[in-house]
Amino acid sequence: MHHTFRNIVMAVLMLLAAGVAMAIHPTHRIADDGPAVILENMIPMQFGDWKDEPQQNGHIVNPQVKEKLDRIYTATLSRTYVNSTGDRIMLSIAYGADQSDAKQLHYPEVCYPAQGFQLMSNQVGELKTDFGNIPVRRLYTVLGMRAEPLTYWTTVGNKAVLGSKQTKLEQLRYGFRGKIPDGLLFRVSSITSDADAGYAVQQAFVRALIAALPQQDRAKLAGLSQ
Repeated sequence: MHHTFRNIVMAVLMLLAAGVAMAIHPTHRIADDGPAVILENMIPMQFGDWKDEPQQNGHIVNPQVKEKLDRIYTATLSRTYVNSTGDRIMLSIAYGADQSDAKQLHYPEVCYPAQGFQLMSNQVGELKTDFGNIPVRRLYTVLGMRAEPLTYWTTVGNKAVLGSKQTKLEQLRYGFRGKIPDGLLFRVSSITSDADAGYAVQQAFVRALIAALPQQDRAKLAGLSQ
């Protein structure tokens, strides 16, 4: 009886060890199970009251050099959109097919100050859409005379996550099944010293974009299952 109990305990411990090993060293990328994510095709050039304004894209801040972006991300997209009242939104999306520890997304609250921006405020919130709420972080950054409020979120797989703890838990959830999740960072920003007005326009932009996407793209972009 004693030996039987000991064998059961050892078997359980071995299974747990195998599960932990799989979680730490997953091998299968979920990005390989479906079609490639092509951001230029996923994000329409025009939707709702917004349209792409190509000549303005040079104003978008990408606070990392291209070589580093290429090592971390599979695809990036930067566009500026304008609406009929002249509001402009700078959109930046970075997608990574491999969201293992070595290739995690880099957060704006780290990257912006590294490029000389002052981080004036950092708030957690929710962005409401007709298909559910997205957990977001809202930053207010300043560089000289340039004031840039921004809203961003990240995803792991098809789930929006907020912060390193949620990100790690979601990675482990995939890892215990031997899988490596993909993920992205979605960022919108405005050039304005009125942070609240900037956030309001950013929310209107995101709501319109989310409404214009098919369900599978909403899930990939923002973790919205509806």
